[in-house]
Amino acid sequence: MSSIDDRPDFSTLADLFLAHGSMQSPAFLDGRLCAGLALHDLTAEAWLEEVCLGLGVEQPRDRDSAEALLAWRRQTLEALADSALNYEPLLPDELFSLAERARGLQEWTLGFLEVVEEAGDRPRQGWSSALREAIDDLAALGDMQTDLEESAENENDLFALTEHARMAAMLLYTEQHPGQPQVESGEPTRH
Repeated sequence: MSSIDDRPDFSTLADLFLAHGSMQSPAFLDGRLCAGLALHDLTAEAWLEEVCLGLGVEQPRDRDSAEALLAWRRQTLEALADSALNYEPLLPDELFSLAERARGLQEWTLGFLEVVEEAGDRPRQGWSSALREAIDDLAALGDMQTDLEESAENENDLFALTEHARMAAMLLYTEQHPGQPQVESGEPTRH
């Protein structure tokens, strides 16, 4: 199994998207990926189809691109399913401005919530009150102000909001997969 450190970063995927002629944010699709894995056990084929649709292409431009997109899915699933609870949303890092990072979190949240809303009310019926509250709180992140000034206070606030999104994602995954820390039996976990 690859580690969370092997997961592609925001800039690498943004470059891959640009190579496909897309300005789409990797954060938005990562939010969709996370919710899709949690709610639907999104297959590799379905993910590849979804990401190509998001990029506005029929298929990845080459084998390496396809492998990178599929590795993104696999590594996200591994992070969500790992007992260490080390999943991190794919967002712009500290090389980006605070406003760009806030916009990335907003885009991730919008992608995540889009998949949750598409699932309808049926999955919500089995959710804990903590999960329902966490998902409802994410709606405010979709409407948050993103033109943040660089300051320690805003940095701390953004960190706390990102942590809330991260915890909501992991809570959704764990509640939808009770007792299943590893959902892909073909790839055993090595610690």
